[in-house]
Amino acid sequence: MREVFIEMTDTLVEDFDIIEFLDRLAGRCTELLGVSACGILLVDHHGVLNLVAASTEQARLVELTQLQNSDGPCLDAFNTGRPVQRADLREPDPRWPRFTAAALAGGYRSVQALPMRLRESVLGAVNLFSARVGPLDSDTIALGQALADAATIGIVHQRTVAHQEMITEQLQTALNSRILIEQAKGFLTHSLDIDVDEAFTVLRSTARSTGRRLTDVADDIVQGHMNLGESQPSPGSSPT
Repeated sequence: MREVFIEMTDTLVEDFDIIEFLDRLAGRCTELLGVSACGILLVDHHGVLNLVAASTEQARLVELTQLQNSDGPCLDAFNTGRPVQRADLREPDPRWPRFTAAALAGGYRSVQALPMRLRESVLGAVNLFSARVGPLDSDTIALGQALADAATIGIVHQRTVAHQEMITEQLQTALNSRILIEQAKGFLTHSLDIDVDEAFTVLRSTARSTGRRLTDVADDIVQGHMNLGESQPSPGSSPT
């Protein structure tokens, strides 16, 4: 059991694949909770739930019906942040008519939906399908919720790291660009016999007149692909 929870939170690896990760979660839920199948919905950056994993093809089809009709327990669990249970899908219930019909046609008789939550944030929901009638006991529900919560923590941590890496990469790119521009300014200062401020004016004017990025022009100057010596004003005059 401990190994499963470690697996659900160990997302800080270079080759992390969220789809594979959630496929494993669906399989683990089916094995450990004694249910017939498991489906997992995850919200995207537009706030829309999407099917990301299902332990069986039949469960996948039922989940798709739920999403297509905005009708089902996972949507309720996601919207409320609370577990939702139907102990007997054969009993009349007006809440999810299309989902219920699809689930019964798939051989399922009861369902338990669990939110994937971290404090106030809900990232999605886990659907537990059973071919048996009857509610899941409180220990099973608690274990299922713990698995969903552990997976949610793993996903949040991975997203945080990915976001931090993106910020770090952007910062490094900015630093590299600044170094390149300073090199180009030094090159122009020497080759055109002008001061540093004039060199930057030349660099910026060239970028604007050619419709190119400042760093691209700087790179061409440093690499010797662009010679501004003949086209630039003499020292002391104002660059255009």
